[in-house]
Amino acid sequence: MIVWLASYPRSGNTFLRIVLRQVYRVPTYSVYDDDDPVAQRVGPSLVGYREKPGNRSLMADSGDVYFVKTHKRRKTDGYPAIYLVRDGRDAVVSQARLRASSFPATEQSDWLFPRLLRDEITRAYIEGQPSSGKWGGNVLSWLNAGAPVALLRYEDLVINPCGAVQRAVSRVAPDLVPVADPTIPSFGDLHALDAEFFRRGVAGSHRDEMPDDLHDLFWDQPENSTAMQLLGYAK
Repeated sequence: MIVWLASYPRSGNTFLRIVLRQVYRVPTYSVYDDDDPVAQRVGPSLVGYREKPGNRSLMADSGDVYFVKTHKRRKTDGYPAIYLVRDGRDAVVSQARLRASSFPATEQSDWLFPRLLRDEITRAYIEGQPSSGKWGGNVLSWLNAGAPVALLRYEDLVINPCGAVQRAVSRVAPDLVPVADPTIPSFGDLHALDAEFFRRGVAGSHRDEMPDDLHDLFWDQPENSTAMQLLGYAK
């Protein structure tokens, strides 16, 4: 059985995988045909990374639960999903910051972050490509798919990791039993591990990072404004 761990990039998917590993002692997989660079960066054992079987049907038909990370838009496969959603403004800011950190020091400048943030806000979706497109388009593809989806909010995940994850898992894989007294690393622990990847870990980070003109640009994208209103995020 496949359960998607779906989200727009920088919405907390890696932390979700860490909590799943600690609470249920289950491995997690990636939909992408690579060695999961994020898992390799923060530690495969921390996220419970395991290489996926070559044939997806083996996972789908198995009695075991395969939690598979994806940032892609929803396909018509009908598999249940945990969809992790974060305020789109925070997600695109975080993604632009992470991209900026990968540039050489000689290319760091005052204009780099705004340029990358604009790219994230206006990123087009291309069918068949790994790009998630705009934040709102990704959100709407999962919430309007008609397949079983447990919505998990980033704000709830960071406040009460165990409780939030257990509620989500109970909706899509109710036979899984959590372990007693799991140990969840604090954000301080994760920040010490990789300060650029685990950068702030708070809700509302856009308030002191997103320029006003790019905030307006974000809301000007129809998919974004529709998804924000659907989820109750106020301008």
